Amino acid sequence: MRAVEAELDAAGIGGADLRAAYARCRALHARHGRTYYLATRVLPPDRRPAVHALYGFARWVDDVVDGTAACRVRDPAAVVDAVAAELRAALAGAPARRPVVRAVADTAARHAIDPEYFTAFMASMRMDLTVTGYPSYADLRRYMYGSAAVIGLQVLPVLGSTAPRDHAAPYAAALGEAFQLTNFLRDVAEDLDRGRVYLPADVLAAYGADRALLRHCRTTRRQDRRVRAALAELVGLNRGVYRSAEPGIAMLAPVARPCVATAFRLYSGILDEIQKADYDVWTRRHAVPTARRVRVALPALGRALAARTAASLPTGRAGA
Repeated sequence: MRAVEAELDAAGIGGADLRAAYARCRALHARHGRTYYLATRVLPPDRRPAVHALYGFARWVDDVVDGTAACRVRDPAAVVDAVAAELRAALAGAPARRPVVRAVADTAARHAIDPEYFTAFMASMRMDLTVTGYPSYADLRRYMYGSAAVIGLQVLPVLGSTAPRDHAAPYAAALGEAFQLTNFLRDVAEDLDRGRVYLPADVLAAYGADRALLRHCRTTRRQDRRVRAALAELVGLNRGVYRSAEPGIAMLAPVARPCVATAFRLYSGILDEIQKADYDVWTRRHAVPTARRVRVALPALGRALAARTAASLPTGRAGA
């Protein structure tokens, strides 16, 4: 609890209700976003609450849409519409009832985050209530703009950049897409259970695979060579998105680079685990082993501390 309070103090967040709202988002992030949450521990304390608010809000809405046990509601569409209306009003300065909305609206105001990014996010969440598949990668990317690219764009002002924001923005958006594509590949079985397929149908069809074959693999918990070939192509595509996003890390503020570099390595490491398992996504949910997480995170923490020390030195002393 003291760590939470210290972060909120460092960020200058006051008021019991607002602090409780940020703490709620932090708890959601810690519970559901283990890989990225670990990476945020490398950030300076004053920047962590805003990242937790952005992730916590997105995670909470996603849970409502997915009908998870923690957020099961009778009418998800009605809740999404109500949250969207409450968020619009809160971004315009009105008080918010829901803690996650209160925290994310405060973060948006503090960091001048474009409200359009939240509009796009809510639009993609509505799609998940009715859309169950995507004919092509282009169709999937239209969904991912709101569900993933805008998350990168929201986080960018919080992290800060040395390059002009409009120059760094495409790389931040690409990294959001890269992370989500990794989630789609890791969670094929889980998504099927929810009635959704986030693998482009045209890529599956190129190898003689389709939704029915995916369902067969899920039911039997056995791989099929046609599905394996499609997954291999999509892993390669995902790695290409990571490569296109990577130059943006150097454009971030020095104190933020170790955090994003850590997330980059850990998330792309999930692809390594999928490949090691010969693309078996039916019998396990792939994650980077704890030992590897520690090996990645500890050096990043050292780089982050060095960057913070350099940033605190008077001009001209950092390289002394």
